[in-house]
Amino acid sequence: MKVEQLSLTDATWHDVVPTIGLKASILLLFISPTFKGKRELIKNLKELHPDAAIMGCSTAGEISGVNVNDSSVSLTAIELEKTAHTLETVKVKSMDDSFNAGAELANKLKSNGLKHVLVLSDGLNVNGADLVEGLKSILPETSITGGLAGDSGNFKETFVVANDTIANKTIVGIGFYGNKLEVGFNSKGGWDSFGIDRLVTKSDKNVLYELDGLPALELYKSFLGDNAKNLPSSGLLFPLSMRVNDYDIPVVRTILAVNEEDQSLTFAGNIPEGSYVRLMKANIDRLIIGAEDSAKGANKISNENTQLAILISCVGRRFVLKQLVEEEVEVVQDIVGSNSKITGFYSYGEIAPFGKFSPCELHNQTMTITTLSEC
Repeated sequence: MKVEQLSLTDATWHDVVPTIGLKASILLLFISPTFKGKRELIKNLKELHPDAAIMGCSTAGEISGVNVNDSSVSLTAIELEKTAHTLETVKVKSMDDSFNAGAELANKLKSNGLKHVLVLSDGLNVNGADLVEGLKSILPETSITGGLAGDSGNFKETFVVANDTIANKTIVGIGFYGNKLEVGFNSKGGWDSFGIDRLVTKSDKNVLYELDGLPALELYKSFLGDNAKNLPSSGLLFPLSMRVNDYDIPVVRTILAVNEEDQSLTFAGNIPEGSYVRLMKANIDRLIIGAEDSAKGANKISNENTQLAILISCVGRRFVLKQLVEEEVEVVQDIVGSNSKITGFYSYGEIAPFGKFSPCELHNQTMTITTLSEC
């Protein structure tokens, strides 16, 4: 496995792309919504690397090496020497199609020797939790990682890239096949929960209407104080910790939208009735430690032999960390080693198991890491 990592801008990409020196099997593109030349870039890449699978999505920040950029493209060229791969896509008409879309994508990728699935999805028109459940329904024993596309925190329109196509309401996945690929994965947060557990008394998938019988938005605003006037963006600073059962590891849920009329909150993942939630707030030191722990977990699974680390971190973490955001990338580099290439993006949802023996979940506000190498 050979990897080249490039950071592109509108001004430089014409000169940089022809310098790729390997025969690309896969081209990963994490693209700023403000990058103007994306269609021309993809056309150029397809001409230069006609046999490569091109996969990517829009971002809320691009990770390239230890740098976090805007208005750029984080381009990773991967030459697989011992591993087969297949790229597939599905379209969704609405969020209600998310489970079936996940199952359809899984069926397209399911084949003998399937080792791992990397998936990228529209971040605003797909229910990430249902997507993951659909994938797992067909591939219960296969590791799955990925994330939901972003759009710089504007929550207006996201897109994915699949070969020469750029589209919303689309999910793209790559299946990796064979026993020569080593895959590591982990997902950690680092947020502090506070207050009491609240019972979800009325919800519909990812729309929360009532907590303890009270209007969800009204109750949520009472905790935010002055930050309430900046909803939904300020909600990224105060996610919810959710557990369905006492023995479950809590998952984090982030707000995507609010509805003043029915006093509801829409989240990036499902919040089922009967579950319990607690409010969370940022602890900068613990966020960075969370990224470090995620890297340690992923690196351990792949036997500390990481050639490429794909980082998918939540846009909410970037809003909190601000000028310290690159510190959570730097601690990952410290763990995987300076010889490992790093790429990734800031997302609207992260897809991964908590660890080696955990089921895949949709996460929010985590640093999710996938490590790849060939043995």
